[in-house]
Amino acid sequence: MGCVVYVDNAATTKTSKKVIDAMLPYLTEHYGNASSVYSIGRDARNAVEESREKVAKAIGANASEIFFTSGGSESDNWAIKGLCDRLKAKGKNHIITSVFEHHAVLHVVESLEKRGWDVTYIDVDSNGLVSPADVETAIREDTALVSIMYANNEIGTIQPISEIGEICRRHGVVFHTDAVQAVGNVEIDVVEQNIDMLSMSGHKLHAAKGIGALYVRKGIVLTNFIEGGAQERGKRAGTENVAGIVGLGVAVEEAVSTMAERTERLSKMRDRLISEFLKMERTHLNGHKEKRLAGNANISFEGVEGESMLLMLDMHGICASSGSACTSGSLDPSHVLLSIGRSHEVAHGSLRISLSDDNTDEDIEYILDKVPPIIERLRSMSPLWERIIKNEDVINERCSYDISKMNE
Repeated sequence: MGCVVYVDNAATTKTSKKVIDAMLPYLTEHYGNASSVYSIGRDARNAVEESREKVAKAIGANASEIFFTSGGSESDNWAIKGLCDRLKAKGKNHIITSVFEHHAVLHVVESLEKRGWDVTYIDVDSNGLVSPADVETAIREDTALVSIMYANNEIGTIQPISEIGEICRRHGVVFHTDAVQAVGNVEIDVVEQNIDMLSMSGHKLHAAKGIGALYVRKGIVLTNFIEGGAQERGKRAGTENVAGIVGLGVAVEEAVSTMAERTERLSKMRDRLISEFLKMERTHLNGHKEKRLAGNANISFEGVEGESMLLMLDMHGICASSGSACTSGSLDPSHVLLSIGRSHEVAHGSLRISLSDDNTDEDIEYILDKVPPIIERLRSMSPLWERIIKNEDVINERCSYDISKMNE
């Protein structure tokens, strides 16, 4: 059965027709290398620079501060490694980040730890919020960088970015934010918010996969990410992905121009999902009730294992995601859910629904019709649920469902 209702937009979005139409000429008649001097090459170069202007305008930056990348993970890697490599020679050997960053940040700083860097991991509260005061307390004389994500990819919590940025600027520390989930969904002004570096990814806002951007404030110098050519002002060699860049520019421009209307519409759909789910026995909202992305609803259902839930949803044509990692061969639940205080067994039973422009009220009604009986079915199969309702102590267990029974 094909997907009927796609609600995993935090993972990736459908490339919009407007983006595809804008990209196609640069795969056909305007296919020239953007570094070439002939006309179709100049056309490609002009398109790249027009898109750079669009991306910059969307976040209040200058075009000269935008570098195109392959996506959010590359942008995070370049921002962190590129800055730290520069500043270590100046005696800056300390990084501050949070415990629930995306792995594109966490794995980078962990690799730097192995190379001798000192890292402070800021805890979050039960709603997933970083305290600006905790960031300020952690800043030292040798702090090179603070990296705090703008909005969490799993639970949707939006961080106090402006306050954190002001603290970093006052202490002379560079501030980077992974804004992959935020760009196009919240208003961003890198100047007013004292953001020094910002990562974004195209496929989270209806552009193509394989394209992203990194904002680097004028005056901050990063080491080159790829050697071998003069592209991206000599910092990232390689023939430009012109079609992808054009698509990103169109997608960002469209997302920002329609943000207010989309936020209002998606917030109502999100709130209906959350309200109805929380009427079910032993369910929990993950993330802040108000300070969250308009399209994000993340709920934990006690006595349910995430992989089984996703498989049953898929049988009904619903594409969503979970904090359970059983599908990867690991029994560890989401580090994000653990960081806000969820127990292993509760974290394993999480459902993330992330909405986009393509979703409708009919989608919401369909989900609300299908999810409760699925949860009831899984709980009826679970020995863990029996112990929960008897108020017995529950220990962390392996994924315990017999998947084959779901077809009965």
